[in-house]
Amino acid sequence: MASILNQPFMYDEEAAYTFVESKIWPQGPVCPHCGGTERNKRMEGKATRVGLYKCYDCRSQFTVKVGTIFESSHIKMHLWLQAIFLMASSKKGISSNQLHRTLGITLKSAWFMSQRIREAMRDDSGSILGGGGSIVEADETYMGANKGEKVKKGGAHRAKVVSLVSREGKTRSFHIANVDADNLKPILLANIAKDSHLMTDGASHYRKLGKEFALHESTNHAGKEYAKPSKVEGVSAHSNTVESYFGILKRGIVGTYHHVSEHHLQRYVNEFDFRFSNRTANGVEDFERAVNLLVGVKGKRLTYETTVS
Repeated sequence: MASILNQPFMYDEEAAYTFVESKIWPQGPVCPHCGGTERNKRMEGKATRVGLYKCYDCRSQFTVKVGTIFESSHIKMHLWLQAIFLMASSKKGISSNQLHRTLGITLKSAWFMSQRIREAMRDDSGSILGGGGSIVEADETYMGANKGEKVKKGGAHRAKVVSLVSREGKTRSFHIANVDADNLKPILLANIAKDSHLMTDGASHYRKLGKEFALHESTNHAGKEYAKPSKVEGVSAHSNTVESYFGILKRGIVGTYHHVSEHHLQRYVNEFDFRFSNRTANGVEDFERAVNLLVGVKGKRLTYETTVS
């Protein structure tokens, strides 16, 4: 089996643009200025930038980078593809330092590049999880203290993340201010269909929220109950799927990234959501996962000033 890194689009700039265009413009080039599709022509001059087109409807020039995470980037497109494939295939993430060394770019560029790729991983489909009696597991976790942060008892001072995992494959997580019914209710109601089968642990804030759905079952972790027969025949009641997601998330945050500020935490959980939703167990292999990520770059431009502010 040939390495994906040996493919021409991983080292040749023209091949890289052709590959990206085939995924972002499957029906042919689209002018980002006027939306025209009929009169776009690739510019062929010797001094012309790679991938440059001209729209003869509005007379504007453009490349496939316009309106994507690649816009205004001076990094070569084939290096972007290498970074995308590395981040898509690294189960617990890949650090900016590693990208900096591997790709031969500055650390600042590697950090900004990885943040833009995480932005492309964000799920903005607006789709609802569950429905039709299918199972969605919900749970929350507390992220460990960052380097230099004094560890205190309890979780009040720690960053909180609530995750919703459909057993059909989709995962969606949110960085929240506090773990209580007031914060959880709008998230659950906006992201889970009411005719779903909700499964949680025995936390008190889920008791009332569970009544909003067709069926709610919980397990008593305090009593060392982690799975039990469901009221639905042939189904096991547990929240072990979302717990396994938390295991990967925390190993990535602690073992790969080491320090993640709350300001950027949502992008990091977007990254882990994307890979968990597109994991091998759901029938998505590394190449397809990277292509799914590439399709998501549209309409998600991120500037450095926006990222750091």
